[in-house]
Amino acid sequence: MNHKVSSQGSAFTSHQYGIKETIREKISRIVSLVPHGQVATYGQIAGIVGCTPIQVGYAMAALSSDSAVPWQRIVNRWGKISLRKDGNIDVEQYRRLQEEGIIFDSNGVISLSAYGWHGISLD
Repeated sequence: MNHKVSSQGSAFTSHQYGIKETIREKISRIVSLVPHGQVATYGQIAGIVGCTPIQVGYAMAALSSDSAVPWQRIVNRWGKISLRKDGNIDVEQYRRLQEEGIIFDSNGVISLSAYGWHGISLD
């Protein structure tokens, strides 16, 4: 079976599945591991995947609105929802995070010590 690398990112061999994934596919797979009620940062996901935080942002922005990937759980390094091109936060992201029980302070910051995902366990 041939596996083509899309223009969306470079490929790597997944040891678990023996297939090639694009960077965007790997980002989506790792983001899908972030549990309900927790958040991860763009940099944290980038560090696991081996890409840049900007690539994580682009991958999240490229998801369809009905995607099963929990894109709303990815925030910036300060625990804030990143501003969109229009200079505003994504109101849908804010709503979804609140529905998951995540609390924002008066400055719109999520406590990463309270709600931050601890990443993949190597145990």
